[in-house]
Amino acid sequence: MLPHCTVLLLIAPVLCGCVQRRMTISSNPPGAIVKVDDVEIGRTPVSTSFVYYGTRKIQLSKAGYETLTVLQPVPTPWYQWPGIDFVSEHFSPGKINDDRLFSYNLEPAVAVPTDQLLERAQQLRQQSEILEVEPPVEALPLPTTPSFNPPQPVDNRLPL
Repeated sequence: MLPHCTVLLLIAPVLCGCVQRRMTISSNPPGAIVKVDDVEIGRTPVSTSFVYYGTRKIQLSKAGYETLTVLQPVPTPWYQWPGIDFVSEHFSPGKINDDRLFSYNLEPAVAVPTDQLLERAQQLRQQSEILEVEPPVEALPLPTTPSFNPPQPVDNRLPL
């Protein structure tokens, strides 16, 4: 009986499975600062582990390029569905690697000429002056509170 227990103890670590989740984000051009769910994780190409599936907010920014914000879905694989995930996490032989690769193209920033920017500002200023301001709404009178008479104490004692 003892040799069988020894064999089981030696095999048990091999039978214990686990799932390692990792996402790798790259960009064209490389070197963009990456934030996942508003947490900076580094510059592209960059990898990070994650625990939960779902939609992630990924933001890439680089000087000279437009900032790119994407709501990236990270769908759950079949072996992580409720019920099945217990078996895949604990009894699958070896480790399961779930690697997700996301690649994004950054657009060069468009420089607006100063005169065009000033002209647009002037237009907005004129539009705001044209708008009529509505007079403030007259305050409603406060409701009168009815007089409040606190309840009288009641003698709930039983007679002796």
